[in-house]
Parts: sequence; structure tokens; C-alpha cells
Amino acid sequence: MSLWVFGYGSLLWNPGFAVAESRPARLTGYARSFCMRSIHHRGTEETPGLVLALDAHDGAICDGLALRAEPGSEEDTLAYLRERELVSAAYLERILPLVLTDDQTPVQAVTYVIDPDHVQYCTLSLEEQAQAIAHAVGGRGPNSEYLYNTAAHLDELGIPDADLHWLADRVKALAG
Repeated sequence: MSLWVFGYGSLLWNPGFAVAESRPARLTGYARSFCMRSIHHRGTEETPGLVLALDAHDGAICDGLALRAEPGSEEDTLAYLRERELVSAAYLERILPLVLTDDQTPVQAVTYVIDPDHVQYCTLSLEEQAQAIAHAVGGRGPNSEYLYNTAAHLDELGIPDADLHWLADRVKALAG
């Protein structure tokens, strides 16, 4: 059985596992949002950054990529993803239904969604998000790099995200 993983943020440009197939996909009931404080990868406990998470909302949709792991690598892929994504338990691993948007094929995919009861969950205005992203740096580099890479890859995929574009422009202005 194939292992599909839903990419909506950094998995779009840095999956970190062998991808046999990449297809445009849609997840319903969740919105892509900078609603998770990053205290490891893109910030610290003293200066938290923000990373994207899937936040449950009625009627929401999130477009991204369904990434099929290379056959035979499923166990290693899951182990890698769990180490990467579950470092602070703010994400919850779920198997959720996606629709491959190029031909409407339904698939089940490993998906990481935010735990709204976790201390790292937040709801901030776009300006507050920009201020946090502009100043945070974590173990994987500047928070702004994460934002710019994600926005650029969404553009390459033809997935518009007005909030990410506004954030990218604002963070660039804050950086001088």
C-alpha cells in the first residue's frame, strides 16, 4: 500500500524523504496558517518564530502536494517525519482524506495538524506574525527563510496565498 504525505509548508520544498510521485492535492476542513510558535526549527523559547500548521476550520480548504514515498521506504519515511514533525508534540499526526486535484482521485495521507490545546498554538494578526517571523532564528535557520521558500514554492505550484505574500513583503520591509 502506498504511503502518501500531505505537504502544505516546508514539505513542499524540503520533504527530506525519497518521493516517488508528487501530485497537486486538496484537503478540506483545514486552513494553512502561521498558528504554531516555533521554538526549535525556526525560533527559540526566548524568541519564538512561527511555522505553518493546518488549523481546523469548517469550510476551509488547503491546497498543497500529495507526496508518495518511494516504495520500500515507508517505515523509514514515517520514522523521519515523526522525528521532524513531532519534536514538541504541537502537531498531531493524522491520516486524512485528500483529493488529487489533477484527476479527482481520493487518497488517504499522513498529515500533520496543529493541536489547538498545545501551548505553541497561537492566533496572531498578520502584523504580529510579521514581527515574529522577521526576528526569529532557530536550528534550521531564519524564520524569514521558511516564509520566503514556502511562498515561492506555492507560487511555482500555482497556489495563491495572499496572506503569505503580504507577510513576505512586510517581513522584507521590517528587515530593511
